[in-house]
Amino acid sequence: MKLRRMVYATLLLFALIWETACTPEYVEAPGQTPAAQADPPKKTYADVIIGFAQLGAESEWRVANTASIKETAEELGIELRFSDAQQNQENQILAMRSLIVQRVDVIGISPIVETGWNEVFQEAKDAGIPIILLDRRADVSEDLYVTYLGSDFLEEGRKAGRVMAQITNGQAKIVELTGTPGSAPAIDRYKGFRQILLDYPEMRIVDSQTGDFTRARGREVMEGFLNTYGKAITAVYAHNDDMALGAITAIEEYGLKPGVDIKIVSVDAAAVAFEAMIAGKMNATIECNPLLGPQFFELALKVINGEDVPKWVPSEESVFMAVDAAEILPTRKY
Repeated sequence: MKLRRMVYATLLLFALIWETACTPEYVEAPGQTPAAQADPPKKTYADVIIGFAQLGAESEWRVANTASIKETAEELGIELRFSDAQQNQENQILAMRSLIVQRVDVIGISPIVETGWNEVFQEAKDAGIPIILLDRRADVSEDLYVTYLGSDFLEEGRKAGRVMAQITNGQAKIVELTGTPGSAPAIDRYKGFRQILLDYPEMRIVDSQTGDFTRARGREVMEGFLNTYGKAITAVYAHNDDMALGAITAIEEYGLKPGVDIKIVSVDAAAVAFEAMIAGKMNATIECNPLLGPQFFELALKVINGEDVPKWVPSEESVFMAVDAAEILPTRKY
């Protein structure tokens, strides 16, 4: 009996040795992750929830920007949590905090102004929710957001300055309608324009006031300029098309011809600007592309899946003159 047990044990031992020898051993190839630690499958648009904190609907540009975001989300099958701050920073901060509580995968935001974001951006980072800046920058440490998608506002200001010099032969008394105080486009379009004017001593800004990116305010401010300076004004530089259109109305009511008596250069290149150029009431517009929905969601999905993205993804933009407006208008999408 004892001998039988010893034989059985010996056979069992040989069987185990044989099984081990014949079983292929997993060898990790260079750069290969073991199956147990394999990366999870990449997420698709249908798997994610993306939040967007829009600043408002103050202009034709912003309306087109919002439409691009919403329409693209629907086309891609993305669950979008969207909020409109109605031009109020406190509302936008509250919207961000709500998105953090909802545990969205990414937060997109167009900051109303550059400052005042450190605390809520840090809250998003602590919650592990990446932030993508869209259209407008925020004055925060670069580690608090993953990327900025939008225009070079400084270069837009420079383009406006170059075009103004061209259409006025380098001689002009200019009034400026600036955007929302403290906003990135207002700050940079202001600076860029002045950088060009340094080369044109006969071009002078006689006054500069905010029109807050709205048509109504642009008209109101232009009325004040005309009452103060009258026919001494020879040019208007508006930080967006809506304010330029408001200024056009004020100029006509004053009895002067916009685009003729007073040259007008603005920024955005919305369809309404092309219509004004065709009518001879505006001389040029600098493009600022609002149709950022496809690029935004593409970046968001890359971020969610841990892919590297550039810190700044600039928009491609052009300069449009009145002489080309009729040909180009049918091709405009906003």
